[in-house]
Amino acid sequence: MPHNTIDLAVLDMAGTTVADGGLVLRAFDTAATAAGLETEGPQRERARRYVLDTMGQSKIAVFRALLGDEDRAQTANRAFEAAYDDLIDEVDIAPIPGAAEAISALRAAGVRVALTTGFSRNTQDRLLDALGWRDIADLTLAPSDAGRGRPYPDLVLTALLRLRIDAVDRVAVLGDTTSDIAAGRAAGARIVAGALTGAHDEPRLRAAGATHVLPSVVEFAELIRAERT
Repeated sequence: MPHNTIDLAVLDMAGTTVADGGLVLRAFDTAATAAGLETEGPQRERARRYVLDTMGQSKIAVFRALLGDEDRAQTANRAFEAAYDDLIDEVDIAPIPGAAEAISALRAAGVRVALTTGFSRNTQDRLLDALGWRDIADLTLAPSDAGRGRPYPDLVLTALLRLRIDAVDRVAVLGDTTSDIAAGRAAGARIVAGALTGAHDEPRLRAAGATHVLPSVVEFAELIRAERT
């Protein structure tokens, strides 16, 4: 086996390994109304654009930045979680095609897998339950498990520490947003790849510093497995 082989894959959930049918924006609209943002007009449009730009970040951090008030941010975050949880029951949450098989193939090849999210722990657990994914990965992490969410490196580094990986250059990160790329770069991961199955397109992912931009998690798993042979 090559020296400095990839031993840990840190994979984002919504947009990267999970197709959630655009639930984030729908839940955001409910939350923004609960926090008192006007339902139409330039303020609402700016907020929607900010949510798209910061996709992948911790949701409470997004609401703090948008609203500038802790009480309103907490109100919005609670409304977001409740709306997302309700919508999970309405929408057919599904894996990105081939994602479950890709995760299994990585683990079979000796790569540890951590699933990360910008959602709360409760919302992440609801997603995992909806997918039947409770045991699919070696570890699942939400921002509250790590300290800070993306774009900070905490989720990636917490996965490395908990799974006892020897060095950051043995870590590969995959996500569909610039926040995922920023977190992977800040953590010092050797591979920081963008997936074209979610929020941000190839030019944005490359501009954020992605080492690779791939069609999906399927090709990511192939890349990592090829590196190990």
